[in-house]
Amino acid sequence: MRTYGPAALLAPAVLAAMLAVGLPVLIVGAAPAQAAALYVETIPSTAPAGDEIGLRASCTENLQAATVSAKPFGSVEVKPDLGLLTATTRIAATTRPDDYEVTLRCPDGKTATTILHVVAKVAPDRGPATGGGGTAPGRSTPVLIGGGVAAIAAGLLLAVVSLRRRRLG
Repeated sequence: MRTYGPAALLAPAVLAAMLAVGLPVLIVGAAPAQAAALYVETIPSTAPAGDEIGLRASCTENLQAATVSAKPFGSVEVKPDLGLLTATTRIAATTRPDDYEVTLRCPDGKTATTILHVVAKVAPDRGPATGGGGTAPGRSTPVLIGGGVAAIAAGLLLAVVSLRRRRLG
């Protein structure tokens, strides 16, 4: 069996004490977290002409409103909201499908850009092909209604017959 001296037993305690004292110094000495420096984004980044989009941006401090501008929606003021600058806007319905540069202008003069992808708004001509249309209004409707009424009447007739047989027998 191996025995350890006092120095070997004391080493883990000394290491733990050094970590306990040194770790807070490292944490306190670290720079405070700041907002992500400077950016602008559209939510979603790809949208059809005529749709509403969200704008989210960040300047150095995010304490004052800034301006976001782009050809599809003009100039929009983004205001401070939960540590970011936000706004909503609508892409003009007449905007041609293309990629457009979106520019953020901060109060301190700094700028950031991103790209907004505008696509054509497509509306379907008709609904999806989901079957033969047997339940759709038209020639089959009277047959379906008549069949339903006949099934209900047959069920009621069987119920009456079975109740009478129980009473008689």
